[in-house]
Amino acid sequence: MILSRPAAALLLTALYLVMCAAVWWRHRRRLNQAAAACAALLPAADAGPPVLVLHASQTGQAEEIAWQTAKVLHLAGMPVRVAALGEIGRDELLAARHALFIASTHGEGDAPDSAAPFARDLMAAADAPDLSALEVGVMALGDATYSHFCGFGRALDAWLHERGAQPLFDRIDVDRADPQSLAQWRQRLSHLAGTADLAEWDAPVFTPWRLTARRHLNPGSQGGPVFHLELTPADGTPLPAWEAGDLVQIRIALDSAGDDARRPREYTIASLPSDGRVALMVRRTAREDGTPGLASGLLTEQLPLDGTVALRLRPHASFRIGANSDRRLILIGNGTGLAGLRAHLKARAASASRLASSPSVAPAWLLFGERQSAHDAHCRDEIEGWQRDGLIAHADWAFSRDQSERLHVQHLLARHAQRLREWIQHGAALYVCGSLQGMAGAVDAVLRETLGEASVDALIQHGRYRRDVY
Repeated sequence: MILSRPAAALLLTALYLVMCAAVWWRHRRRLNQAAAACAALLPAADAGPPVLVLHASQTGQAEEIAWQTAKVLHLAGMPVRVAALGEIGRDELLAARHALFIASTHGEGDAPDSAAPFARDLMAAADAPDLSALEVGVMALGDATYSHFCGFGRALDAWLHERGAQPLFDRIDVDRADPQSLAQWRQRLSHLAGTADLAEWDAPVFTPWRLTARRHLNPGSQGGPVFHLELTPADGTPLPAWEAGDLVQIRIALDSAGDDARRPREYTIASLPSDGRVALMVRRTAREDGTPGLASGLLTEQLPLDGTVALRLRPHASFRIGANSDRRLILIGNGTGLAGLRAHLKARAASASRLASSPSVAPAWLLFGERQSAHDAHCRDEIEGWQRDGLIAHADWAFSRDQSERLHVQHLLARHAQRLREWIQHGAALYVCGSLQGMAGAVDAVLRETLGEASVDALIQHGRYRRDVY
């Protein structure tokens, strides 16, 4: 049976409404699940104020530890409230009696994006609150290879002390999920709860995954070699679920040089579960002596095909599509940051395929930077196909070495300032993935210059500006 044009249009409209309803229902279900998890930790009416467990998280690690902290305290009989640090204001702090802060550091000492409102509105305020009635404990998460190790956690700890907060114990600094420091945190929690038998942490479960494909993406490039990798569970079990924006963690044993690899290496997933595999984009890095980096060397060179590596998937809530599923997307990245952007484009393409009509899906604008067009135009065929299908309205490439002057994605963004303003006015969401040094900061500067400080801060607050940068 061939449908008339009006009937076909009605059918497509109905399918689109069904998709919107499904998206709304899934989002509503997640909100209800989160609300139920929080409510389960709240006290009875006569139990007094709850312990605030506040996380400042960029990739989700601090949030994960915050929930583990809250659960063990709750099982010990203590009322608890879990929240992102950026959601807490002056009144909540003044009403609390105990607060635990789990704070990651973003880059060289900066606050994670989710904690930026707290750092701006409270920590930098001239009339900061008197917190002398508050007892606090601080865990600072960081990476000792950075010069400002645990910079934001330390700054937060110092600010709390300046405002008169009383320390429950000395700040605990954690270098890349060091288990000894995490054990120290649990010990401090047992003292707070008045018990010696707190429930054990839910330890991350790593399982063997098999390397099934490895392809060199940029032979001849002036930059480091980039590889497309594919992995599947070694035991043949079905793939676990994940969403575009999520990460994998690779656990690697001690190497012969003595480097301690107990903090797992993280990579953004470039594929969807429907692809039947986890796909990664990994650049081989080099140490000062010229030898390959521990994780990147293993994945891109030393691990044979069909060899196995310990891996687990980890949600990255702050880079998922979330409530932006019906919005236009402005996707900005460089280098291997294309992995996370590709996953979002694949998810958008899958939605279009289910609707059987690409124009029914909000379009995307991709801005991507690399070195040379001849060697570093990763996934060009795929991207051009999405352009032909209408999924990508604009694809702007910045190849820094193709001309005498350096051209980067921030230059393209500034060049298209009017388009940027129009897309944001039409409700677009921004996703930035790639290098923190250089790219991410320069892109942020262009956004603030073009849109204004208040507008960019509002985009962050409403989840329309998300970053996965490293």
